[in-house]
Amino acid sequence: MPFPHLFSPVKINNMTLKNRAVMPPMGTGYGNTDGTVSDRLLAYLARRAEGGTGLIITEICAVDPIGRGMPGQIGIWKDDFIPSLARIPDALHCYGAKVALQLHHAGRETFEAVIGRKPEAPSAIPSAILGQPCEAMPLERVKQMIDYFAQSAGRAREAGFDAVELHGAHGYLLNQFLSPFSNQREDEYGGNEENRTRFVLEIIRAVRKTVGSDFPVWIRVSADEMIRGGYDLSFMQRFAPRMVEAGIDAIHCSVGVYSTPGSLAIASMDTEEGFNLFRARALKEVVHVPVIGVGRINHPQLADEAIARGDADLISFGRQHLTDPDFINKARDGALEDIRWCTACNQGCIERLSFEMKSATCSFNPECGREYKLPLTKVSSPKRVWILGAGPAGLSAAMSAVSRGHLVEVFEKEEQAGGQLLSASRPPHKAAFMDWVNWALRQLQKVSVPVNYNHEVGIDEIKNQKPDAVVLACGSYPAIFPIPGLNSAMVADARDVLLGKVEIKSPAVILGAGYVGMETADYLLAHGMEVTVLEMQPVPPVAKLSAHGYWLHKRIKDGGGRLFFGAKVVAIEEGIVRFQQMNAEQEERAALVVTALGAKSENYLEDLLKEMAVPYRIVGDARSPRRIIEAIHEGFKAGEEIQP
Repeated sequence: MPFPHLFSPVKINNMTLKNRAVMPPMGTGYGNTDGTVSDRLLAYLARRAEGGTGLIITEICAVDPIGRGMPGQIGIWKDDFIPSLARIPDALHCYGAKVALQLHHAGRETFEAVIGRKPEAPSAIPSAILGQPCEAMPLERVKQMIDYFAQSAGRAREAGFDAVELHGAHGYLLNQFLSPFSNQREDEYGGNEENRTRFVLEIIRAVRKTVGSDFPVWIRVSADEMIRGGYDLSFMQRFAPRMVEAGIDAIHCSVGVYSTPGSLAIASMDTEEGFNLFRARALKEVVHVPVIGVGRINHPQLADEAIARGDADLISFGRQHLTDPDFINKARDGALEDIRWCTACNQGCIERLSFEMKSATCSFNPECGREYKLPLTKVSSPKRVWILGAGPAGLSAAMSAVSRGHLVEVFEKEEQAGGQLLSASRPPHKAAFMDWVNWALRQLQKVSVPVNYNHEVGIDEIKNQKPDAVVLACGSYPAIFPIPGLNSAMVADARDVLLGKVEIKSPAVILGAGYVGMETADYLLAHGMEVTVLEMQPVPPVAKLSAHGYWLHKRIKDGGGRLFFGAKVVAIEEGIVRFQQMNAEQEERAALVVTALGAKSENYLEDLLKEMAVPYRIVGDARSPRRIIEAIHEGFKAGEEIQP
């Protein structure tokens, strides 16, 4: 069997897991508004269990309504929730998976709009990220909360769960009590390390007393908060054995809190795979219970090697479960080429949940979160469907349409597939974007869908061949602005620079600080170029709040790149870019000027298709230039909705 260590059984207390693959808790927002389990959440979890994972840990489950962290969060603060929650283990056990419920209280990491009052915390210190005012918990409330965690664990056992996980990581309530960053109490639950640990230890003891000695209980911790004023790994090494002594059966070793630079708790593509495993090993060295490793791990080979080295006993694959729910079974069968890999782009999952206040999905898997909907049946009368464009939207549309039984053909004007991903995959840390393109091409090859390269479909071809339906996924072209000198020989589009179509020279001046401009700056700096970025907007279009945005800004700054905001380019001359900033004209030396000024949609065949009454859909950048999540999801929907 491939990956023998990953696929060996393991015990936590009296619970035996068929393999060492774990799906960790990941917020989805799929729960009902009353905190009960929805059909959507149930189908999503069951689909992951069907994929072969040994242990599924539910997303955050609130032990008290004041502790909810987001809308759509499931709850367990009263007995009325037990029948609803019992649906989860009932649905997952049939696939041989074990299931744990994660017990959670957000503390200060929530909003008044979510819980209907000010949040509570160890001390009245607002979250460094959310800025929401909060109240210090009175002593009697602290004691009450210990009881609430214990009662909730008892309900979880009654509901049929195999275990519970205490959420003691990522800046939530238990973590807040542990940390001098958030706990400035002067009573028995604060003031020194001994007192700051008291709350968590008393919760563990109370939970253990409630569920008994044979029921698995573990805790998820941030081994190092990675924040100024917080605790570090040496503290958690001291504290871990004390938690085990109090009754913990395993430790789930995460890292970071909400305000940790770079959002390491949900690390982006900018972070090395398996970057947190050394912390798991550090905890494993001081405890005798299993340690679960986590931190940007998606490949079974990495997991197997980590277990073999003794870094961890089990491995959590988080977002990889969103991208491909079957990847564990595929890995077991040695079918690695069939795995759709997570890129850690964060667009569809955590950023959608946190910044857009929408339920989670996956940029590369449009079916994530839609498992509860009945699968569409094969069409009775297949149509000849032409997909114009083999970028992310076009490939997604092709896979979706052929899955319904249509006769699909793809046309791409360039010599290879990928569209915008060809250039988007060239900056540092982004090569994984092409993994999806190559995966999609393999899926189409399996079902004999032809992809015609160097073939731009024209008006006559449409008229002569008369396809039954067309998906316009022709992409976009660079936007042009009336800047004097923009047509000079020293000016090149960012895409051409990234694709190696032009010679890169230093110094380079980039026009536009959106993602294309910033990533091109990152690319040029990595090649040793001197780089300046000019952006007309007064504030950065790429926010530092997102993980990728943070690392982009950091690399550009550390690499000596310069960013000018509120800078309006007025002219490009030989070796010079002139711009206005703060009503003063300035100039920058330039051997290369790179345009990253946006794009315009390409949909030149739309009028003809209307005239011929050929059903069509416009998707991706051809509809409006934007992110990969919109392109792939729109393409999928277009292919799915072609009428028989």
